[in-house]
Amino acid sequence: MEQMKQNQAEMFVDIPGFENWEDVKEINKGWSDDKKYLIHTKNGEKRLLRTYSIEGYECKKKEYEIIKKYAKLGFPMSMPISFGTCNQGKNVYMLLSWVEGEDLEETLPKLSKKEQYELGRSAGRILKAIHSIAVEEEDKPKQTKREKKLLQLQRYEESDLRVPDDENAIAYVKNNIHKIWSKPAVYQHGDFHPGNLIYMPSGKIGVIDFNRWEVGDPYEEFYKVESFATGLSIPYCVGQIDAYFDDNVPEEFWEVLAVYSAQAALFSIKWAEKFGQADIDNMTAVCLATMEHFDNFKRCKPLWYDETMKF
Repeated sequence: MEQMKQNQAEMFVDIPGFENWEDVKEINKGWSDDKKYLIHTKNGEKRLLRTYSIEGYECKKKEYEIIKKYAKLGFPMSMPISFGTCNQGKNVYMLLSWVEGEDLEETLPKLSKKEQYELGRSAGRILKAIHSIAVEEEDKPKQTKREKKLLQLQRYEESDLRVPDDENAIAYVKNNIHKIWSKPAVYQHGDFHPGNLIYMPSGKIGVIDFNRWEVGDPYEEFYKVESFATGLSIPYCVGQIDAYFDDNVPEEFWEVLAVYSAQAALFSIKWAEKFGQADIDNMTAVCLATMEHFDNFKRCKPLWYDETMKF
């Protein structure tokens, strides 16, 4: 334990404010390849520290700049505090404020359907705010993700992980891939779902984990609702979509959502292969549920969506 503390001191000592830290605890959670730490300061505050290999300096510097853009929008989130190098220049660090509360994915099942729906609406308004930021010219992508999505689908098709009766889902993606990226590109959170949202003691939602941010199709953000939220709370999912579109969801949205949902459901099984059988099984279950929600992609509006769910 003492050796670990000594190693941490050597690694973090050149971070401004380190002398005011009381305790450092590593957080072993999530899919990202960075290291995360909960910092307790001597004056009783908490911080989130993320560290990376020095090779990622420019990438993480850009991420920090994007987080600063999001921080101006007024919703609770991991606020930027400082960024730079540590460990004698061997690592990059990002210091952020700590969002106190419980993961929304853990909270939702405990709440009433009305509360779930209202939290979904809150999330939808936050996502719409993120998408409202004007994209700088230098950040606009030179091409869409259509080719990438099709190549990922091909990798799934050529694998031995295919699920039964996947032909309709595959065909739907190929026949409708031209419909994605029809909207102007926006700054995305990149991984917007209840696992990256915090239910705060105030009852508000706080947003964390911006490390998958990118610039792209605003509708792409919503396939995470299908993949990671429908099993937790349908009212939340409906609320997020309703509020994002000011209770007037365009038909084209459903057509595009179905493309992203089908492609992600299939490719995620192949993607999970590197993590082991448990993750393959989990993504397979998600895929089968998605196929059921879209009636094996004979429809583009999922069966779980109910526009009368207003409570």
